[in-house]
Amino acid sequence: MMETELFGLVLSGGRSTRMGLDKSIISYHGLPQREYLYHMLTKLCSKTFIGIREDQQEEIPADIQVIIDRDKYKGPYNGLLSAHESYPRAAWLVLACDLPLMNSSALEQLVKERNPKAAATAFATQLSELPEPLCAIWEPSGLQESIKFLESGRATCPRKFLIASNVKLVFPTNENVLLNANSKEDFEEAITKLEAP
Repeated sequence: MMETELFGLVLSGGRSTRMGLDKSIISYHGLPQREYLYHMLTKLCSKTFIGIREDQQEEIPADIQVIIDRDKYKGPYNGLLSAHESYPRAAWLVLACDLPLMNSSALEQLVKERNPKAAATAFATQLSELPEPLCAIWEPSGLQESIKFLESGRATCPRKFLIASNVKLVFPTNENVLLNANSKEDFEEAITKLEAP
């Protein structure tokens, strides 16, 4: 079975209320985090985009491709399905903008272990064994099924959809890459881990 073309997407259209400032512009590696992740994805994907709100357009450098959220869906599905509607035949390697410890070797592992017959191939921790929907490769079929899932009114959470679907779990060699920096405490933990020898 031929694998569908893989596009990259950094989700950065959230409001970052818990952090108190836009998580996507925090610089952990000398660049705004959304740009750092974007450049990492360009090495693995045919095309890469940052998913943004309309009011963020002027902040993005001209050489970076964006997809503007269409505001048809709530939460993370907003950016994910805006991308799917723009390129419905692509599979999407999706990253949340709040993953300061993510690295190329982890993403290479995810791509290598991709199962194109599943709805998605998602990272998970050994402890939780729950799919991380915003650190995953979503196949077009999974995104199409997500629209039906949302229309059914059962839930609006991409993780709940993946739990109920055929998903391939991948356990990263270094689980630190899945640290979400959503608060000031998370930010401090990420900095400590980045500075550790």
